[in-house]
Amino acid sequence: MSTLTMSDLAAPVRALRLLAADFPDLPAVDFGISRVFPDLLELSCHDGFSVFEAWREALGIPLDSVTYTELPVSSTRVLEARIDYASVHLRLVGYSPAESQKAVA
Repeated sequence: MSTLTMSDLAAPVRALRLLAADFPDLPAVDFGISRVFPDLLELSCHDGFSVFEAWREALGIPLDSVTYTELPVSSTRVLEARIDYASVHLRLVGYSPAESQKAVA
């Protein structure tokens, strides 16, 4: 693997800057930019699905492109969607605790 420079990560950094400028009133989310995937910007919502949904709507991501999974070990529900945004691949992920279910006798 060749050595990357900061200019190689410029596209996701610009996309993040654009998101902050275009959507200043949306809830803050965690974000990730990696040397391993230099064309990917990841936004992670850990405050429930309402934050994920606000971002999904703002980004114009179709509801039918969202996937749902559950992490069995931690009982966490996960929503995920991917789009191309500002010349990068954007991955939006939302996490929410699974509802506890009561046993029915």
